[in-house]
Amino acid sequence: MRKTLLGLSTMVLASTGFAADYSDDIHKNDYSWRQFNLMYAFDELPGESSHDYLEIEFGGRSGIVDLYGYLDIFNVTSSDSSDKADNDKMFLKLAPRFSLDGMTGKDLSFGAVQELYVSTLFSLDGGQDGTNNSFIGLGADVNVPWLGKVGMNLYGLYNQTGTASGWNGYQFSANWFKPIVNFDNGSFLAYQGYVDYQFGMDSDYVSATDGGATFQGLYWHSKQYALGYGLKIYKDVYGIEDSSGFKSSGVSHYIAATYKF
Repeated sequence: MRKTLLGLSTMVLASTGFAADYSDDIHKNDYSWRQFNLMYAFDELPGESSHDYLEIEFGGRSGIVDLYGYLDIFNVTSSDSSDKADNDKMFLKLAPRFSLDGMTGKDLSFGAVQELYVSTLFSLDGGQDGTNNSFIGLGADVNVPWLGKVGMNLYGLYNQTGTASGWNGYQFSANWFKPIVNFDNGSFLAYQGYVDYQFGMDSDYVSATDGGATFQGLYWHSKQYALGYGLKIYKDVYGIEDSSGFKSSGVSHYIAATYKF
């Protein structure tokens, strides 16, 4: 259930600090973006997997719908020595959010909360017994000091994997994108990242009832390209209790080269 390194949708969110306005035209703030990320993961958890992959990342806004998603394609070099060589080739994540401000026609902002959403998240790898999870809950764009606009979501998780189907706890997620250094040529350095924390999971399905991960990235961006490094910190990720036989707590490293369309 990989999470991406964040795309331009987060950049757009972080660039404005105003409440949503749907009073005249719900499509006046529409936009879309897409990019290709060529990536390598070092000791990715769980399982300490090192591998290359291509990520097709996209997102945007159309009326009341805020969309983010990506498709990961593993082992693009077709290396027989890759630990992904005999595993599922793809992983898909879609995260549409539906604006409650837009649906009701009312300004629901208060304090630091700029907009409210019905939030959903779907992740699957296409395997017969692989990941097939659906999340639904409440989301918000929150103006956080220094970071700017941060997307936050609190979901309930419905696990549809094999015999483990059923509601299985909750997840809190937050993501941010903060330009920290601007250069004379228009490029900039950004601090970007996210946190996913699951809790209240059923011990019938998992070996740890809570756990999660946070990604801390530092990326150089130009109009067309991006280069970056990310440190990811795990604690019993996906409800898998860390053990000597299968590592689910610790750190991994990512490097990425991006082309923006």
